[in-house]
Amino acid sequence: MNIYQHFRPEEKEYIDQVLNWQDMVERTFTPKLTDFLDPREQHIMKMLIGEHSDVKCEFFGGDKNAERKRAIIMPDYENVTKDDFQISLFEIDYPSKFITIEHPQVLGTLMSVGLKRGKFGDILLKDKRIQFFVCEDVGSYIVGQVQSIGRASVSLVELDLESAIDSGELWEEDTITISSLRLDTALSGIHHLSRQKSQVLIGSGLVKVNWIITESPSFECQMGDLISARGFGRVKILLIDGKTKKDKWRITIGKQK
Repeated sequence: MNIYQHFRPEEKEYIDQVLNWQDMVERTFTPKLTDFLDPREQHIMKMLIGEHSDVKCEFFGGDKNAERKRAIIMPDYENVTKDDFQISLFEIDYPSKFITIEHPQVLGTLMSVGLKRGKFGDILLKDKRIQFFVCEDVGSYIVGQVQSIGRASVSLVELDLESAIDSGELWEEDTITISSLRLDTALSGIHHLSRQKSQVLIGSGLVKVNWIITESPSFECQMGDLISARGFGRVKILLIDGKTKKDKWRITIGKQK
């Protein structure tokens, strides 16, 4: 059976990587720790490894509510602790009384230090406090590189993971039916928009799937996708339940409140 037929063509490289990690763990009996994975990547790994008899995978992102998580692939007899995921938490110290810093500015600054996105986990913001999770092995490098965000001078303070702030994000589950899994159709069903309006949003570069701008209305959504449309918030596709008697897709979504 061709395993790739169940996934998107652009996901082939990641699938091969996961299969190589799995093979390495099986041969060497040595756990493999990954960088941070987005929800879709986590879903793919669970599908490839979740039911395998010799290895298993576990996920942790620094906090129980984290979206981006590191994975450990290990022999099925192994157990891991939070410390094994090697995650550090930093808080940004800045003159919050006079300056406002937003999520895109933080992410842009972190990405400018020459590290790939996988080295960074979630960015947490609440009441002008800003924190982010990062792979432990690059923490000291980031401290030396990040000294300003926008016009603000900043410093980074490392904290225990237990000090992570509750960002207050709540997700409300709902079940909807849509005629197809195309992005424009899904967006219309989720936000009660006309298909034409959805296509305009997509064509204008205002829609992201798994943090990547997606300008194709025919892009096929799948379980684990995180969809964001500017002005409409973010939605997770939690489950694709199959088709109804009227040949429509029934999907369960998590909508950010």
